[in-house]
Amino acid sequence: MSMIEFSEEVAVARAEGRPLVALESTIITHGMPWPQNVETARLVEEDVRASGAVPATMAVIDGRLHVGLEAGALEQLAQADNVAKLSRADMAACIAQGGTGATTVAATMIAARMAGIAVFATGGIGGVHRGAEETFDISADLHELARTPVSVVAAGAKAILDLPKTLEVLETLGVPVIACGQDAFPGFWSRESGLLAPLRMDGPEMIARAHRMRGALGLDGGQLIVNPVPEADEIPRGEIEPIIARALGEVRAQGVTGKAVTPFLLGRIFELTEGRSLTTNIALVRNNARLAARIAGELVRIGETAA
Repeated sequence: MSMIEFSEEVAVARAEGRPLVALESTIITHGMPWPQNVETARLVEEDVRASGAVPATMAVIDGRLHVGLEAGALEQLAQADNVAKLSRADMAACIAQGGTGATTVAATMIAARMAGIAVFATGGIGGVHRGAEETFDISADLHELARTPVSVVAAGAKAILDLPKTLEVLETLGVPVIACGQDAFPGFWSRESGLLAPLRMDGPEMIARAHRMRGALGLDGGQLIVNPVPEADEIPRGEIEPIIARALGEVRAQGVTGKAVTPFLLGRIFELTEGRSLTTNIALVRNNARLAARIAGELVRIGETAA
């Protein structure tokens, strides 16, 4: 499609049938400060390459959907101001208006499907926000998982969310939630959340086969692969939960609402952990990228091409 611009590396990989891994760009523009954002983006891309696949970082730049970013474009995006945060609702409008925007989980899944990429690595997905019974604040990521055939590798949903309700909604939507190598549903910064994952698989080959089987059965949607952060990098649940509770209390006390809630919470957790939350975030994203690359490689090996 004329609106898509492939980087040279991605174009060559598509032509050669090599495994590809989609990467989001909101983690660059909205998730981390400069220069950690561009440093992390480059590390994650290198992790994908070192694990046998080709990274395809997604972004909309000047009205064109970029599948893979050249080095200069990546650095420019990392320093840009007022970049839109794109999801299903506003992705088309941004492209039509010639705008620039970073892709969320939902938008990256859409872009990956358009580009023929089956696997996507991120940090954590969105989900059901605490207090959603009053606010109806539920991330579009969950519905995207139910409709777009991409396997998403994440360290669970962000721990500031209502994790039990998030799992309930995923079950209702028919999204397979597969823990890799453990029975517990990860808690993003922590290896476990106190909840069990609905499914467990112990390696990329079976995950790839499950992805392929969904297609063979004609089932809509993708898979959520929840990959625990490495033990050496985690913030244990008993340590992080009181910090999250304190930050949530400050949200209520200060009257923070709407789209300002998540940035406020993540900022306060960063401060209260003296930066450890960001260090753990970087470690889990890199860990997810490595697993996603191995899954993408297995998909190619068992006959599902990356293009």
